[in-house]
Amino acid sequence: MADRYANFANSGLGRTVVKRLGLPDPPRLRRYRPGDTIAAGPVLLGAAPGGRLAEPVAKLLENAGVGVVETGSADTRYAALIFDATGITDSAGLRALFDFFHPYARSLSVSGRVIVLGTAPEATAGPKEATAQRSLEGLTRSIGKEFGRGVTSQLVYIAPGGEQSAESTLRFLLSGRSAYVSGQVIRIGAGDAPAPADWEKPLAGKLALVTGAARGIGASIAAILARDGAEVIALDVPGAGDALADVANRAKGRALQLDLTADDAPARLAGYLAAGAHGGIDIVVHNAGITRDKTVAKMDESRWDSVIGVNLTAPERVNDILLEQGLIRSGGRIVGVASIAGIAGNRGQTNYATSKAGVIGLVQSTAPLLAGRQITINAVAPGFIETAMTAKMPLGLREAGRRLNSMSQGGLPVDVAETIAWFASPGSATITGNVVRVCGQSLLGA
Repeated sequence: MADRYANFANSGLGRTVVKRLGLPDPPRLRRYRPGDTIAAGPVLLGAAPGGRLAEPVAKLLENAGVGVVETGSADTRYAALIFDATGITDSAGLRALFDFFHPYARSLSVSGRVIVLGTAPEATAGPKEATAQRSLEGLTRSIGKEFGRGVTSQLVYIAPGGEQSAESTLRFLLSGRSAYVSGQVIRIGAGDAPAPADWEKPLAGKLALVTGAARGIGASIAAILARDGAEVIALDVPGAGDALADVANRAKGRALQLDLTADDAPARLAGYLAAGAHGGIDIVVHNAGITRDKTVAKMDESRWDSVIGVNLTAPERVNDILLEQGLIRSGGRIVGVASIAGIAGNRGQTNYATSKAGVIGLVQSTAPLLAGRQITINAVAPGFIETAMTAKMPLGLREAGRRLNSMSQGGLPVDVAETIAWFASPGSATITGNVVRVCGQSLLGA
């Protein structure tokens, strides 16, 4: 459904009215189109004394074709400001953040990017350094709410030994692929991540399974994974057969009709993936989900059981059998679709919020167990995304969902899909146990 307010706000008259009345000002976001450069202009890179990431990051970006400068000019418009904060070891050292961002806060282009690089507090040398590194989260979240004009702001903790594994994340965060991702904390672990042969087709040769693929976010996930080179198996319930076939055809993939809540569904899926030329799977995206909204006092058992069954129990059962039978190949990726409702809760959605918090728990509890098998598991947590479902919401609720974020607008299914494609990339091999919100930096919740 078209966002008429955003269209008006971006018109000539609308810009005048919005500015005079102090109304929400949704910018036109820079989203990725094939052939786009990573960054739409020069990137200013700064560092606190003693930082360990500025040099390797500069080399990664320069090799990727990004123009990096280390001496700033207030007369230049920058596509991004990147600051290596790993050298900050106490609260006094936090002054380096002000000294870098203050002169250039107004020098960012529309839809610019802010990235602060740090060391995870638990990996630091002592309490003072851990305290200082934890402080970075307040800075990046605040910048995301201050700068406006489609600017995003992220904190990326890179473990010692993970310096060379940051390219996939930097490419994602600097590009239009991350247009609706802001205020996030991303953790990159130690180790090597193989660069794909072609960054435009990073998933070439990979087989991906997308559940709930017949429409909305699932259809977009299938399309984006196919665009990035993957062969896609689009799965949904038999009742969605026609729409599912259309999605699979557009992705040049395969349609699989299966109700994952059926008792024998995981075994049937495993048999399908083990048969013929498949022999396994590289990417599993648990997107299938339902809502059955009522307050807990008015909810019947079937609403509770069906939502938990589809949104949480089915992914658990599928993971269990695929891992037990060794069908997720080494280097595999599992991605769950959670929700900000699972982080902040939502009135009338106790069942849904419980299931989506469970998806987050599944990611965090399973990630350490899969590390030895070279399989990662992460999740996206969408906020208000423009879909057929949100178009049916009452006007007041729909407008609140659109405006209560730093972008003052709803996201698109492609925003969720792009984030999943980043998790799925071979270059993201040391990223696991992460939950990234795709919510335009929602003003509600964490």
